[in-house]
Amino acid sequence: MLSDILLHISSLLQLGGPVVTVIAGLSVIALALILVKGFEFTSCRIGTSKRAAEATTLWLSGRPGEARACLSGAKSAAEKSVLTALQLLETRTPRDEIEDHISVAATRDLHQFSKGVRALEAIAQIAPLIGLFGTVLGMIEAFQALQSAGSNVDPSALAGGIWVALMTTAAGLGVAMPVSLVVSWLEGRLEAERVDIETLTSTLLLKQAAPAPAELRSVREPSLSYAH
Repeated sequence: MLSDILLHISSLLQLGGPVVTVIAGLSVIALALILVKGFEFTSCRIGTSKRAAEATTLWLSGRPGEARACLSGAKSAAEKSVLTALQLLETRTPRDEIEDHISVAATRDLHQFSKGVRALEAIAQIAPLIGLFGTVLGMIEAFQALQSAGSNVDPSALAGGIWVALMTTAAGLGVAMPVSLVVSWLEGRLEAERVDIETLTSTLLLKQAAPAPAELRSVREPSLSYAH
């Protein structure tokens, strides 16, 4: 069974020529990147902020120890950002410095996770173009053969040359469509991670900036002075 599949693939590569071979190489690279990024995003919980949101809720409810324990072994960018915010809040670090630390760390982490996604996006864009290029070359060869044949044209031979030429476009589209779907999924996860970082850390910082109830009373109820 496997030998039959390999034989079929080999015959398609021979029919399509170097263009189909290049597209097949791109498909192998794309498959490897998809497996790597899929495993990375799943294992690092990219785009799923359950632990980070739970730690934020624990901190806001006055349980900082449980909040830190919830983020032990933080892997995602959101978890690391929330953990950084909690640690800096405990040391009474000014809000501006906390925001700077979180921004730098989050940008670095998101850039690290986005590696490979751009390569997949490039493959999704260039694979159809390579296929179209192969089709154009194949059509040129088919019409050159038609011209050389003169009045002795074999329609079956012409049709065979045309379908072989069109096969390269089909191969390019066959690679581009699933890769585009995967790229959209990965980019959606990254965007969700970015939103989680902004919303959760902002929630913590706003809690820090909010005045205590005693301070509110002192502002709203000024002390009364009595004349003697």
